[in-house]
Amino acid sequence: MVDAGGGENITQLPQELPQMMAAAADGLGSIAIDTTQLNMSVTDPTAWATAMNNLGMVPVGLPGQQLVSDSICVPGFDPSLNMMTGITPINPMIPGLGLVPPPPPTEVAVVKEIIHCKSCTLFPQNPNLPPPSTRERPPGCKTVFVGGLPENATEEIIQEVFEQCGDITAIRKSKKNFCHIRFAEEFMVDKAIYLSGYRMRLGSSTDKKDSGRLHVDFAQARDDFYEWECKQRMRAREERHRRKLEEDRLRPPSPPAIMHYSEHEAALLAEKLKDDSKFSEAITVLLSWIERGEVNRRSANQFYSMVQSANSHVRRLMNEKATHEQEMEEAKENFKNALTGILTQFEQIVAVFNASTRQKAWDHFSKAQRKNIDIWRKHSEELRNAQSEQLMGIRREEEMEMSDDENCDSPTKKMRVDESALAAQAYALKEENDSLRWQLDAYRNEVELLKQEKEQLFRTEENLTKDQQLQFLQQTMQGMQQQLLTIQEELNNKKSELEQAKEEQSHTQALLKVLQEQEINVLTVALVNQDRENNIEKRSQGLKSEKEALLIGIISTFLHVHPFGANIEYLWSYMQQLDSKISANEIEMLLMRLPRMFKQEFTGVGATLEKRWKLCAFEGIKTT
Repeated sequence: MVDAGGGENITQLPQELPQMMAAAADGLGSIAIDTTQLNMSVTDPTAWATAMNNLGMVPVGLPGQQLVSDSICVPGFDPSLNMMTGITPINPMIPGLGLVPPPPPTEVAVVKEIIHCKSCTLFPQNPNLPPPSTRERPPGCKTVFVGGLPENATEEIIQEVFEQCGDITAIRKSKKNFCHIRFAEEFMVDKAIYLSGYRMRLGSSTDKKDSGRLHVDFAQARDDFYEWECKQRMRAREERHRRKLEEDRLRPPSPPAIMHYSEHEAALLAEKLKDDSKFSEAITVLLSWIERGEVNRRSANQFYSMVQSANSHVRRLMNEKATHEQEMEEAKENFKNALTGILTQFEQIVAVFNASTRQKAWDHFSKAQRKNIDIWRKHSEELRNAQSEQLMGIRREEEMEMSDDENCDSPTKKMRVDESALAAQAYALKEENDSLRWQLDAYRNEVELLKQEKEQLFRTEENLTKDQQLQFLQQTMQGMQQQLLTIQEELNNKKSELEQAKEEQSHTQALLKVLQEQEINVLTVALVNQDRENNIEKRSQGLKSEKEALLIGIISTFLHVHPFGANIEYLWSYMQQLDSKISANEIEMLLMRLPRMFKQEFTGVGATLEKRWKLCAFEGIKTT
């Protein structure tokens, strides 16, 4: 619908008025309600107020109360005010206040109550019917479409009903029992949508013209969309302005401008170069002047004096570096000493915990105290180990530095010296080769000059002996070629010698590594063999009793049946059926004493890693 006076384009929901009027005629029977039911809310104000407050509405029809509380419609809401005595302060923006009920649970249906106004009464629709449908909400919607109005409804009655939802800026009523209402704020539209489905009756009349079923829906208005676009553009401008301010704040400051060269500025710069506090600023100016090309014959002496002043700061910088290095070494030493003291204190604390866990003192503590002491002891040991590892790392770094200083005269240095000598020899050979090439080029130029002279002589003196000159030139060329060949052979020989020397060097390095690895392997093999012999001697003790022999027989039979092995818990559970007093530790010690009969293997990966015992007595028989 287009209103020429207001310049507002309002689009109505596709709703057929004849169907609406038919629904109103069908529901007139539900309007004839018993007067006792109507009078109950007025005569029993406490029950009526409780029911309306549960729906988030202030009951109307009671003296001094309105349809929607002022705290929702008025922007200046005081949360300390309550709708009823004994209810805590409520935020007005949460759902559940005014005409907008809170979202009900999926199992419980919303029950709407009768709403009484001065000129009319609103009856809710049948709760068994589906809720009224609404269209998609347009952006910035402040206008609602209200259809199904009674024919005798006036703008005053419509304003009386809907002004409780919020401030109304305009009402445009049509002759076809519908109107458009524009509110001041967007949230007021949600309160008006709640009235959709109510049946309006004017006064106590039962005439069809005085009743109708309301259908409230969102309406698309040009003014609403224009205001929404204006707000969006304003927010975009504010966001751009905020980002620009943030970029300006985070942008690094511009470098200071460098003055142009002049004799006066050069004199001032020379004084600044002598000052330690202004040296960094002055040296950048000097660098810019030199890169600009300000140095000429007239200003060369002045620039030389400034460069000399800059050079005078080298000693100061080296002294500062030395002092900082000394401070760093002192700090390292202090840190190491402090770490040593902390480690000793940790050792003392751990010793206290270990002494507390001994039986002499442990029996006097309660169960909770023992648990706390055990937790504290483990925590202290972890911290002690971490501190000791850090201290050992510092000591290892110091030992590595000392070993690097001591190994300056080691064979590696000799090898480096040999490499440098070979590189110098190769460089000398390269230079000699280049000089020979240059000589060859010179000889070729001389040959070309001789050819030119020969041609000139041939033209001027035809009777000269050409064969002699040609033979002479050929002999010289042959001599030069032979000399060049000999030089190339010498160069090839020297290159081959250099390659042989490099191969010998790499061979010696490989031999050195192999010898070192052999020494390490021999030591490790000897240690492993010694440990194995010790373990075998410890484990291979004879059987002490007939019970151990019986256990060995039963375990051998059990493990023979399980070729993939069994863990100690499985063995213990089986043996406990025969001897309830035996423990898993006894079985494991017995198996470890007989390594030639039983062997332990690890199966699984990661979290599934498991130790299993297998019978290996028959493996020795098979091998023999």
